[in-house]
Amino acid sequence: MPPRTPPYFQTAMPAVSLPSDRPSPTTPTTTNNNNNTQDDEEATTTTLPIRKHKFPTPKLRLQFEDLKHPGTSVFLRAVHSTTDIEQQIQNVLNLLYHHPSAPRPPTRSITFVLEDMPGVAYTTGTALDDDHKEIHFSLSYIALPRHAGDLARAELLGVICHELVHCFQYNAEGTAPGGLIEGIADWVRLNAGLAARHWRREAEGAWDRGYQHTGYFLQWLEEKFGEGTVRTVNGLLREGEWDAERVFKAACAGREVEGLWEEYAREVKGGEGATGTAEGETIPSDTPPRVEGAKGGV
Repeated sequence: MPPRTPPYFQTAMPAVSLPSDRPSPTTPTTTNNNNNTQDDEEATTTTLPIRKHKFPTPKLRLQFEDLKHPGTSVFLRAVHSTTDIEQQIQNVLNLLYHHPSAPRPPTRSITFVLEDMPGVAYTTGTALDDDHKEIHFSLSYIALPRHAGDLARAELLGVICHELVHCFQYNAEGTAPGGLIEGIADWVRLNAGLAARHWRREAEGAWDRGYQHTGYFLQWLEEKFGEGTVRTVNGLLREGEWDAERVFKAACAGREVEGLWEEYAREVKGGEGATGTAEGETIPSDTPPRVEGAKGGV
């Protein structure tokens, strides 16, 4: 039986980016301390080196479909692909897994495909082998006028970080809510120091609306129940179909997610300046694969 394709790889997802995207003013911008390692010294001012362990890195490839496209030049100026992608992989894996010996999806290679397409980006497995991932990134999006200088670097690294999570996270055999999967990806982006400026904690609607909406809820759970809570949630998605009661009771001291969401909502709505997000253009992202029969993968 072929692997199940998660529904969130079959339909377009809402925005991960708005016109005002850039690092949050509250995001730390330096990483120097008395215990710097060589890896720390390679950190940029727009991302945090949170690695504790050195995880093995899959084979990485970078493919440009149009070298003359304006987005190609923007990407090459903004992203130091030989070091930035490796750093984001280490950040993703250290946030999702406690040690290199921990079980994780057997991703063998990741190919970044930069092409002229609608939307922002999407991640998928190749048609022949789901262990080989492809991250498709829109050159048209990269070339937007608002992506200039530091703004371009911050946004592109943020999208790269988000999509890399989909290469290494579990998804309950394709049955987990798409909003949870996307929320975990933005939770990692948040903890890698790459939150967009427009992101706000808010609690309108359901807990699993996805992206930063769910990402901030997961961060609240991490702070309430201790470091490693979201890592535990991810690990519980390794086997079996989605069961919200099983996952959250195991990760959150026997609590149910709906009750936790209500508590979170009360706290957020009672906080100062914590309602809603900045208005802006909605930009579709995680565009579904266009290859007939391609497998989705996270």
